[in-house]
Amino acid sequence: MNRALVTGGGGFVGKVIVRMLAERGIPCRVVGRHRYPEVEALGAESIACDIRDRDRLRPTFAGIDTVFHTASLAGIWGKREEYHSINVQGTENVLQACRDNGVARLIYTSTPSVVFDRRDIVGGTEDLPYATRFLCHYARTKATAEKLVLAANGMALKTCAIRPHLIWGPGDPHLIPRLVASGRQGLLKRVGNGGNLVDISYVDNVAHAHLLAAENLAGEGSAGGRAYFISQGEPVFLWEWINALFARLGVAEVVESVPFPVAYGVGAILEVLHRRLRPALEPRMTRFLAEQLAKSHYFSIEQAKNDLRYAPIVTTAEGLDHLVSWIHAHEKIS
Repeated sequence: MNRALVTGGGGFVGKVIVRMLAERGIPCRVVGRHRYPEVEALGAESIACDIRDRDRLRPTFAGIDTVFHTASLAGIWGKREEYHSINVQGTENVLQACRDNGVARLIYTSTPSVVFDRRDIVGGTEDLPYATRFLCHYARTKATAEKLVLAANGMALKTCAIRPHLIWGPGDPHLIPRLVASGRQGLLKRVGNGGNLVDISYVDNVAHAHLLAAENLAGEGSAGGRAYFISQGEPVFLWEWINALFARLGVAEVVESVPFPVAYGVGAILEVLHRRLRPALEPRMTRFLAEQLAKSHYFSIEQAKNDLRYAPIVTTAEGLDHLVSWIHAHEKIS
């Protein structure tokens, strides 16, 4: 790897990839909707460009041999057209820019949601088929994009996909801040009986897996055309983990619960009401969120261990220490 490009390099995972590239002395270019002083401070070149603009995107890939495609529209609520244009058409544009510029390797940031078919997943492997019943545009469009990326694998362009589950850590702009804010306001209720096991992924481990995938594609290439589940390697009881975090932050433990069928039904009703009356506002509960909060979904990382030599470089306990310190510092700054 001589020169890398990170789409979405100003985002949560993208910035950590940029940092790790800088630590290895690998020149890096970041493409995102804005210029990012934080990644420029790491020595990266930052170019403002929307991945949906194919003509403007193409020249930004010049001189690049490895692309980390982390840019996407995340979340569980929004317009189908916007999710499709960013996650699918944007990925098509990235693939074409790679081909036009002779890029040798592309590592795509995917999600286990591409295989979540509304049933418990216990120790799932990469043999799981893609889901057929999606409950949010994010999962549906990420599955379509991942298929495009893996199908593009060949001699000229080698590709693979990384599927990290529930990414967390310092700098998280979405999951943890919303979780803590809801906890402080007493708005959280456990969905289901609390016995569901889920995978979690510390952000540095996720970025590390991306770099390992790039090294594989540049070497033996056994990762070409394949997807890999990434996590801490040991699932956690979701609500126990949340309460452990809350205890460190002085947030009241989540003790109240609501049965899954009730949460699912409320989510269905709220989705209908919001689409008709307040389409821009995300409902507090959706069917997809109810499924994610109540059901087990954890995966084997054996394939990543075997092919990528992946192992977490930050333990869950260490990551929790880092996260709590970051939250306290962030709150003081705020």
